[in-house]
Amino acid sequence: MRNGCSGQPIILAPRLREPRRLARPGAVACPGPAEMWVGSIEFDLLLGEVGSLKEKRSLVRPLIAELRRTYQLSVAEVGHLDLHRRAGIGIAAASGDHAHLIQILDAVERSVAARPESELLSARRIIRNTDD
Repeated sequence: MRNGCSGQPIILAPRLREPRRLARPGAVACPGPAEMWVGSIEFDLLLGEVGSLKEKRSLVRPLIAELRRTYQLSVAEVGHLDLHRRAGIGIAAASGDHAHLIQILDAVERSVAARPESELLSARRIIRNTDD
């Protein structure tokens, strides 16, 4: 076991004998803290002809599963839990690049808006930086 630049031990995988080498010969091995962007988006959805919470769940659960599978994000039903025809879906993402985070949130919003069984009433975004 070796110690990394922060003093934390480096545990090598069984097949790795050496830690990964840097791509450039002159690159710094232990850079300072990287900039991180965290974004969240909350959707307010109006569902179609839904008469029970069971029917609502049959529409919301596949949407949540598809978003998780497609975009590898944290997704949860966060609002209007007791209403039949409304759903609140919350999504969170982290990225090292602001532009990439915006691209991800835009793609998710387009995906949710394109679903025929629900109408997107509103989308509220929050984007924060580690300096905020």
